Amino acid sequence: MRGHYSNTRWCSDAFAIQCWNGDRVHVVFSLDPCDREAIRYLASTIGVDGEMVRDLMVESIEARFGKIDKLPNPVQWLSDNGPCYTANETIVTGRMLGFEVCTTPAYSPESNGMAEAFVKTFKRDYVWFGDLTSAPRVMEQLPGWFEDYNERAPHKGLKMMSPRQFLRANSVELNVTKCSYL
Repeated sequence: MRGHYSNTRWCSDAFAIQCWNGDRVHVVFSLDPCDREAIRYLASTIGVDGEMVRDLMVESIEARFGKIDKLPNPVQWLSDNGPCYTANETIVTGRMLGFEVCTTPAYSPESNGMAEAFVKTFKRDYVWFGDLTSAPRVMEQLPGWFEDYNERAPHKGLKMMSPRQFLRANSVELNVTKCSYL
């Protein structure tokens, strides 16, 4: 049942965007594998650390549930074994927020397949066509790219709806949407 409803499992990963001038933009995001919405993202030119992941956890909760101290129901937080995710403070904070913190087996990126697929899609549909002249230019475009993905990018698994179209088309009771495609 866990993966068949929104707000029961969220996955997270990070990726880098190489700019034409040599700058790099590092992006960390949270994604609900059921409805495919990229819930929140944070970006930096200095890399992703545990503090950024902890901020992402809080922002993701606020995006889905409003300003609360703890999740109303347990949500699995799935990530790889990067140091930003496995830092003791990140795990403790995640648990205090109500997350069931889980990491994928080492050297098994397919275990976080939805996050990996999102990165591939995001780079193919947005980054590769973007203006990558500099980090500031990429940072300016990121909000529009994420908004377009959530509002307009159709998904076969969502009957060719975008994540937000899917969420609007399905009744949301207790902040949980059944994913009928499974």
